[in-house]
Amino acid sequence: MKTIPIAGPWITKKEIDYVTDAVSRAWYSDANIYHDRFEKAFANYLGVKYTIALPSCTSAIHLSLLALGIGRGDEVIVPDITWIASAAPISYVNAIPVFCDIDAKSWCISADSFEKNITGNTKAAILVDLYGNMPEMEKIENIARKYNIALIEDAAQAIGSEYKDRKAGSFGNTGVFSFHGSKTMTTGEGGMLVTDNENLYEKCLFLSDHGRSPDGKMFWNTDVAYKYKMSSMQAALGLAQLERIDDLINKKRLIFKWYKKYIGNIEEIALNHDEPWIKNAYWMVTAVFNSKLKLDKIKLMERLAAKGISTRPFFYPLSSLPAYRDFNTAKNGQSKNLTSYQISPYGINLPCGLQITEQEVEYICKSIIQMV
Repeated sequence: MKTIPIAGPWITKKEIDYVTDAVSRAWYSDANIYHDRFEKAFANYLGVKYTIALPSCTSAIHLSLLALGIGRGDEVIVPDITWIASAAPISYVNAIPVFCDIDAKSWCISADSFEKNITGNTKAAILVDLYGNMPEMEKIENIARKYNIALIEDAAQAIGSEYKDRKAGSFGNTGVFSFHGSKTMTTGEGGMLVTDNENLYEKCLFLSDHGRSPDGKMFWNTDVAYKYKMSSMQAALGLAQLERIDDLINKKRLIFKWYKKYIGNIEEIALNHDEPWIKNAYWMVTAVFNSKLKLDKIKLMERLAAKGISTRPFFYPLSSLPAYRDFNTAKNGQSKNLTSYQISPYGINLPCGLQITEQEVEYICKSIIQMV
């Protein structure tokens, strides 16, 4: 039986040609030709001043926190529902993650919960554009200004999404992206840090290259820093994908329309929510089942797998993970972040790789209907 994958890229001759060219000639004095083109094109696409191509979104968050001066004892607010990569860099800099609740509709960070979790030690917040959706950006920005809190927009899952015609990743002090193989736009592994702040850009650039100034003398390091750099082949692949970004996003939005066509009217199933002022690029199509159905989502996923349908669980609350069992900020997560704990047990991500067909989506939806 052919398995329908949960995700997967759309690669054309353009990508193959660019990567082949990079393999052939992006060395020595030409080592950065694709980095430069990719970073400039990404800045133009997003409408920001500065970009740094990196090996992952995680490294972009790490550099952002370092450049913002976040350190030991500082608190950083992060939504309880996200992949651990959004929160792990907080521990890298010896700061304290504070898990706040999500909005019941967008599944992104709740502006009200964000404000309630602010203390005198809060120095930053990481906003996650979950599954391609976006939170109440204007309200969150106003709260951040009120309390002088730095914002990092984790747009790892939201390339192409927009909030009132402003692209995801262009909010906050920095924005960060992932180009993992599962993402809409991919470099296999990889990421991007973006900002309009020249000082933050220079700090991140310095920290990403072993603590040496771009204009300094060779092999002269003024600090112990990090080796965070994307390869030329990845940059070439990213450039080719970026030049096709509208096609990639349109396909993702079409896939969501197919799911909405076949299961969007079923009362017991909630798909990704849309607000009129948000353009969702739908990295993942997600179904949250009404708790009254009393479904065991793991068993449902197993039954779908037996029919050749790959799925993955809605993220578990970070405060419920063993990784954070020793953090006092996680111990009251279940009682404090009610929405996160109410939604997570009933949500799954459905196949939405860029090669999926409408016929396959129809088969998936009919299978789900039979099981619920």
